[in-house]
Amino acid sequence: MAVNLPTMPVRKYRRETSEVSSCLKYMIFGFNVLFWLLGLGILTVGVWAWSEKDIFNNLGKVANVALDPAFILICIGTVTFIIGFTGCVGALRENTCLLATYAIFLSVLLLFEMTAGILGFIFKDWIKSQATIGFQTFIIHYREDPDQQNLIDWIQEDWLQCCGIEGPKDWDRNNYFNCSSRDVGSREACGVPFSCCKRKPNFLQEIIKNKQCGYDVRKPGFNFDVSKIINEKGCLEATEEWIERNMISLATCSFVILFMQILGICFAQNLRADIFAQKAKWH
Repeated sequence: MAVNLPTMPVRKYRRETSEVSSCLKYMIFGFNVLFWLLGLGILTVGVWAWSEKDIFNNLGKVANVALDPAFILICIGTVTFIIGFTGCVGALRENTCLLATYAIFLSVLLLFEMTAGILGFIFKDWIKSQATIGFQTFIIHYREDPDQQNLIDWIQEDWLQCCGIEGPKDWDRNNYFNCSSRDVGSREACGVPFSCCKRKPNFLQEIIKNKQCGYDVRKPGFNFDVSKIINEKGCLEATEEWIERNMISLATCSFVILFMQILGICFAQNLRADIFAQKAKWH
């Protein structure tokens, strides 16, 4: 005779799903991986530039650290690397401490940018004077630092097509281009760097640059029309004109950058709230 044993009710366990949004988590992670790698690349280039100039063993070689291009790259790379690291690892590991650090860094950077923008608009004359002093430093130490030399050549030749701060005469501040340097045998005396020369319409001539095109152009009694050889507009005036021409593009880029930073802060805070909600649910 078969005995029917009472069957035990089968309990169904529903697996608790995570409250953390995977979309939000990996969006923050992926975006900051790019920032992390970008910061690492910029930092590497800056450190490499300093090591090539042997700055680490002799800091006295830098006339003005704040204006040294390699030092600026190191600072930008370090900040970008830290922000990318905290956002990337914080999102991937769901670490609320790193996410809070990431949000704080972005908030401080956002506050700094907005303050700099407002002060820059209010103290335009002071900004202009500081830019003039910085450019004067570049001119004075033109032959002493290859990074500064490449930077000023790029500004004068490729970016603004200008020469000096207010004009070619500003190159008299440099010992090599000063007109009195003829007494010590400088061939560049009373001249300007090749980056002041006007671009040639011929593509081949533009590739094969004439490094001596600026010789003697400021010399009294120069036999050729200087305006056809070099750019006579100063870089300060050229910069103001460039900003006016590109005002809409600059404003758009600024708003996009600010919006992305605000978005990053909001995403980080939302992810932290999700993580805290998940921990509270389990406890």
